[in-house]
Formats: sequence, C-alpha cells, structure tokens
Amino acid sequence: MNPDDAKLSSLIRQSRLSPPLPPRFRENVWRRIEDAEAPVSAGSWMDAVAALTLRPRFAYAAAAVLVLAGVWLGTRDGMQAARHDEQTRYVAFVAPDAMP
Repeated sequence: MNPDDAKLSSLIRQSRLSPPLPPRFRENVWRRIEDAEAPVSAGSWMDAVAALTLRPRFAYAAAAVLVLAGVWLGTRDGMQAARHDEQTRYVAFVAPDAMP
C-alpha cells in the first residue's frame, strides 16, 4: 500500500465516473447568471423592490429596518398607553366624582 504507486493512482482515476451533463448545460448556466444580474426594467415599483430585497445583503438590511421599526413603534405605543394610564389615575385621584 504505497500512496505513490502509479498503477494504483491510474486505476483510481479510471474508476471515477462522471455523469454526463444535460444538453446545453453551459448555456443554461450562463443564461441564469445573466438573468440574475440583469436589472429589473419592466413591471411596477413593487416588483423592483421585491427583486432588490431578494438579494441577501439587501434582505438583511430590510429585515434589520423592519425590526428597528417594530421596536420603535412598540416603544411609542407603550409610552402613549402609559401616558394615558397616568392621566386617568391623576384625574381619578384629583376628582374621583368626574370619572365615568
């Protein structure tokens, strides 16, 4: 079992099978690459935004923006709810008869 054995190496190389590629494989690969890199020309602005956000770096940025927007909106809504509760408690404390 010598790893430098020429006969063994040639037998191993001959025994490897490589399946045949489908017809026009190379053309189809290049066509798909060109289609992926081609700018979106026709369609609505929503199609252009969707095509842009499907690219990984823009998808990550869009996800980060959505998370930050959710945090900001949740904080703002929570602050408004807390302010409303404080106002209700104040009115109930100062004028309990004015409460409905």
